[in-house]
Amino acid sequence: MAIWAVGDIQGCYRSFKELLKKISFDPAKDKLWIAGDLVNRGKGSLETLEYLYSIRKSVEIVLGNHDLLLIAAYYGIKKSNPTLDPIFSSPNAKKLINWLRGQSFLHVDHKLGYCMVHAGISPEFDLSMATHYAKHIEKQLQGDDARVWLERMFENKVEHFDKKASKIDIDAYAINTFTRMRFCHHDRRLDYDQKGEPTDELRKKGLIPWFKCEKRKAIKLKIIFGHWSTLGFYKDKDVLSLDTGCLWGRTLTAARIDMHKQTVVSVECGKG
Repeated sequence: MAIWAVGDIQGCYRSFKELLKKISFDPAKDKLWIAGDLVNRGKGSLETLEYLYSIRKSVEIVLGNHDLLLIAAYYGIKKSNPTLDPIFSSPNAKKLINWLRGQSFLHVDHKLGYCMVHAGISPEFDLSMATHYAKHIEKQLQGDDARVWLERMFENKVEHFDKKASKIDIDAYAINTFTRMRFCHHDRRLDYDQKGEPTDELRKKGLIPWFKCEKRKAIKLKIIFGHWSTLGFYKDKDVLSLDTGCLWGRTLTAARIDMHKQTVVSVECGKG
């Protein structure tokens, strides 16, 4: 059995299937970890969802900001677009959306020594806190009032964690860290504007990657994440970044995580 973690697919179905062929993925015996952003912008968003649903017992998925956009568009909170429209036209739309709503924001495997999120884990959270808040927002997204709750999440940009804040503000902070975070300020406030790669100029302005925050609470597991195409493939003792910009014409990347020596495989992306 092999376990592979894959970066942002974003509807690039043909590239995704090419990557699976290259790593000889067999859903009967292997497992995939998908680091969020399954859909949007690529031409094969429906096909990507249908395929992952068909092998759902062999996949661990965390939700990304583009997956939330899809769910929000289904509820009428956000506008659809030509790459998402085929999903809503599908007779399986409700089944696929409900399945997506049932996915996680954080996946943890102590035995492998990894956890996975789409964007990152707040510098304010240790693993216990991250697990607690992830489970809470998962429950909200899966609940009967998901539409109302999700609409409030899109309206709310909370920059700093305050355990005394309202439940809605805490939920908004958590969902933004799990799905949108890239840079933080030195006081651990989130930055929602900067999307580029880390540079000395940004560092001088006090903007640092969330995983480099000096006061970040320790998490013993290595954190797999995507979301940050301008960062690209990156790894150190604490994190493994796998969004290599397939949607932007670069590559789609998988890393094998069940062996001591890590294998990394990429394919060129054609946006299909």
